Amino acid sequence: MNANPAATIVLVHGGFVDGSGWRPLYDLLTEDGYHVAVVQNPTLSLQGDAAATRLIIDAQDGPVVLVGHSYGGAVISEAGTDQKVAALVYICAFAPDKDESVNTLIAGFPADGPQPPILPPRDGFLFLDRAKFHASFAADVPADLAAFMADSQVPWGVDALGGPITDPAWRTKPSWYMVTTEDRMIPPAAQRTMSQRAGSTVAEVAASHSVYVSQPAAVADLIKQAVSAVAAQR
Repeated sequence: MNANPAATIVLVHGGFVDGSGWRPLYDLLTEDGYHVAVVQNPTLSLQGDAAATRLIIDAQDGPVVLVGHSYGGAVISEAGTDQKVAALVYICAFAPDKDESVNTLIAGFPADGPQPPILPPRDGFLFLDRAKFHASFAADVPADLAAFMADSQVPWGVDALGGPITDPAWRTKPSWYMVTTEDRMIPPAAQRTMSQRAGSTVAEVAASHSVYVSQPAAVADLIKQAVSAVAAQR
């Protein structure tokens, strides 16, 4: 194992899940000598999640490659302006522009495509329909693991989806984006539009929204590209 000090990788999870889902990716990256930190963002508000992410960024020595999955893309777009952040990596993620939110982006999704099976809000929180979780969120994940993910959902605060971006980091930081072509949560066409707007280096993978679980090696490869680019600039 060769230590890779070029940048610390900071992972930011999305809605309905927590940071433990990053474990397969964490293991691959740390085995290759990368330093990895995982944010446990509460998913109650965008600003709260950005603050939780900045706590982890600030604790690192040297530059950071900030990685966000799904809603985590909104979080890294907000928190990624931190001076320590050298690059952004979006994993089938929202990449809102200034004053946009996850809600405004979802409103632009094609009405005739697959719709995320989000249940009506309950006491200010959202859940995915458990019976539809496997097919929509984790179609290429083993059934027993998908069932565990469905049964261990983290309540997603309604306010988090409505939080607007104040200064999108992707406008000033280099970015990479993984488009998941079999995604039934964020349409691939929407992912391509957001990645093109951000000027991201794009990789397309035939995977579900849970690509970080089902194909962690592919995700690791894209993150390593970002780290290598940061190293080349030092």
